[in-house]
Amino acid sequence: MSDTAQPVRSAAPRTTATTAPGNPPGRPKQRDAFFDNAKYLAIVLVAMGHAWEPLRSGSRAVTALYTIVYAFHMPAFIIISGYFSRTFDASPAKIKRLVTGVVVPYVVFETAYTYFTRWSDGVPDRAITLLDPLYLTWFLAALFIWRLTTPIWRSVRWPLPIALAVAALATLSPSIGDDLDLQRTLQFLPYFVLGLCLRPEHFSLVRQWRVRLLAVPVFAAAVVFSYWAVPRMDYAWFFHRDAAEHFGVPDWYGPLMTLALFACSLILVACFLSWVPGRRMWFTTLGAGTLYGYLLHGFVVQAGNHVDWAGHRWPHTPLGEIAVTLVAGAVVTALCTAPVRRVFRCVMEPRMEWAFRKTAPADTAGVPAQARR
Repeated sequence: MSDTAQPVRSAAPRTTATTAPGNPPGRPKQRDAFFDNAKYLAIVLVAMGHAWEPLRSGSRAVTALYTIVYAFHMPAFIIISGYFSRTFDASPAKIKRLVTGVVVPYVVFETAYTYFTRWSDGVPDRAITLLDPLYLTWFLAALFIWRLTTPIWRSVRWPLPIALAVAALATLSPSIGDDLDLQRTLQFLPYFVLGLCLRPEHFSLVRQWRVRLLAVPVFAAAVVFSYWAVPRMDYAWFFHRDAAEHFGVPDWYGPLMTLALFACSLILVACFLSWVPGRRMWFTTLGAGTLYGYLLHGFVVQAGNHVDWAGHRWPHTPLGEIAVTLVAGAVVTALCTAPVRRVFRCVMEPRMEWAFRKTAPADTAGVPAQARR
């Protein structure tokens, strides 16, 4: 679940109970603290990245950190979303969860963002269109498409190489329009497919102490490289939003960058996941509300842009940049809490029993809530 806050064309999963690998049959399904922790920490990085956007032009260090975060925070989210989509089989129960947990929030927030940004962006005639995702809603549109295609990826012999080929071809296709943000959906597809291919033991591998120690110099080297690359590379490649032509480079750069960015992102995702605690923490329960934090913090960001908080001098000082970072983390944390989720559950996780035919018990048994993520 983000990407860049470009004027507003620019963070995710459902929760109640989740399945933990190896849970004994017949017992209530337990949420896995590791994944809830990972989702919470990733959504905090999403919010911090959005807070840093107005500060990039005045600080090379902020731009370097921004680039690092964008290299792995959405890939991490998408990989986890793919991992919990492995059981999607287009059964009635799964389709219902897809509609209530992805489609309904998409329609509601696409409409809400349109009305809100008419004010915040000063565009009173901005049209409501469900085909052109606005701001953060691109992730819901992409998740809808990825989930629907899950049975295909679970059936083909080489899903990840095929998904990488699709992403590479997308970078050669500037004619792909804005409908459902298809360019970004296709370029991020390999991360979702990778998640579908992963097993619990793969996550155990990156959590070994050797990997955690190795992650320190690797991440430090990435920060140094990012700082060096700020004036030499366009970090917008990590948004996966445009074809190669947009960057003014030869077409062959597109497939090459697809593979290079995929490798870079996977290394940083592994570093990030190696540091995620596996035990319950004070923020573990907030991992169940990351979709809330993701979608709701966008209104705070847009309101802040409207009042031009970054136009003042102090936020651009080192102390101001730290304060902005902490405020962003605190705001998105508050938006993931239980009281906020209770208020907005009617549009985030509606039951909508009236809209669906009743299914047999076998159709609804064992559906993990975290699989929406």
